[in-house]
Amino acid sequence: MIESASEHVRIEVDGHVAVITIDRPAKLNSVTPEMSKALERLVEHADAAAEVRAIVLTGAGERAFCAGSDIRTLDDYATPWEFRNRTDYCDAIRAARKPVIAAINGYAFGGGLETALICDIRLASTTASFAAPEIKLGWIGGGGMSTFLAHSIGPSNAAVMLMTGDPIDAETALRWGLVSELVEPSRLLERAVELARVIVSRPPIAAETAKANLRAAFNMTQDEAMRYERDLQTVTFATEDAAEGRAAFAEKRAGEFHRR
Repeated sequence: MIESASEHVRIEVDGHVAVITIDRPAKLNSVTPEMSKALERLVEHADAAAEVRAIVLTGAGERAFCAGSDIRTLDDYATPWEFRNRTDYCDAIRAARKPVIAAINGYAFGGGLETALICDIRLASTTASFAAPEIKLGWIGGGGMSTFLAHSIGPSNAAVMLMTGDPIDAETALRWGLVSELVEPSRLLERAVELARVIVSRPPIAAETAKANLRAAFNMTQDEAMRYERDLQTVTFATEDAAEGRAAFAEKRAGEFHRR
């Protein structure tokens, strides 16, 4: 069983789904350095745990998914170089091999927006809002904000968010392709877990390989991506889970998959 490493970051595992909650609602789930390290550890533990096949990331309360780093702690870094080389929770989430779903229940601002962008699938409540407000304070995001925004919503829409710092609402986020689905606040986590359960019912090696393949497709030419996809297809086809999938199909039954 995975245990939380912080009172402000907690984890629950049930039926192959790990739900990680940023739990500091009084401060809009803004992240301190201590919370960043805890979140990094929990994501790494969930990613390594055999019983976990998908991760849902959310924030406590109804007001915020995550408002980014706690700005009051940023002056604690002794030098800009120390700030540059800090532990970043976004890096741990991006390194996860397993599918990660963001259940965005309110403000996703700054590092919180970056956190959502790094997740593979984004579901949002109808009351969610999104912003890259760093420019208003004199800097820009550093956790992949520009590249992930540009890939998600296109360079022009990304420029609007990055250069104004103003928020967009949930309907705009859906229209721009920033999120896949809007859900009433009371059903958001339930819907995210429901989707995660669909994913964990699939052969886990295939699910993780699909994630790796999709990410690679953004960084390769089309010809390279097609060759890489064919290689990954061959690897997954040779697994015991794939043989079980073919047998289950032929026998008209549900497959039983064991990550082999």
